[in-house]
Amino acid sequence: MFNIDFTEIASTFIVLFAIIDATGSVPIFLNLRSQGKSIDPAIASIYSFVILIIFLFIGEWILGLFQVDLQSFAVAGGFVLLIISIEMIFGVEVFKNDGPDESSTLVPVVFPLIAGPGSFTTLLSMRAQQDTINIIIAVLLNMFFVYFVLKHLDLVKKVMGAAGVYIMRKIFGVILLAISIRLVTDNMNTLIKLVSSH
Repeated sequence: MFNIDFTEIASTFIVLFAIIDATGSVPIFLNLRSQGKSIDPAIASIYSFVILIIFLFIGEWILGLFQVDLQSFAVAGGFVLLIISIEMIFGVEVFKNDGPDESSTLVPVVFPLIAGPGSFTTLLSMRAQQDTINIIIAVLLNMFFVYFVLKHLDLVKKVMGAAGVYIMRKIFGVILLAISIRLVTDNMNTLIKLVSSH
């Protein structure tokens, strides 16, 4: 019934891990806490999981309303991931987090840091290539990791250190760059074949 593929789970987990970048956001989480804002690890993880899964299932329907096929969205998503990878590798800011700051658990932790534009794009882009069950498992595993990071912020900061967070961000930036290029080329080929057949 379920076509569980551990390779697909691993690859999707890594992509989402790089996009969500919970370890790279540790300084942001610590800064929020220093401002007296509380972050509930369980609520943040559960809400993020629910939002991501809902978008995974209705995202394609939303695209249908605008008459956009999944392959086209995957190519567009590939370019978004490309930009995010450039941010991670070169330390530049393209996406500016200018949302409201009245709350902390929901905004900005759940959205846009965990369940944000990058995560949404990744889910639909991955759905064009992976089985849904494998994506759901990968999302769930990432939420467990997010919960751990939020629950043990001081421990994560101490273990990884500033240099560790920096290096990890760069490594996953390069991985994300390679994945974004694959998404664009794979789905672009599909689109070209569809156009050629008509």
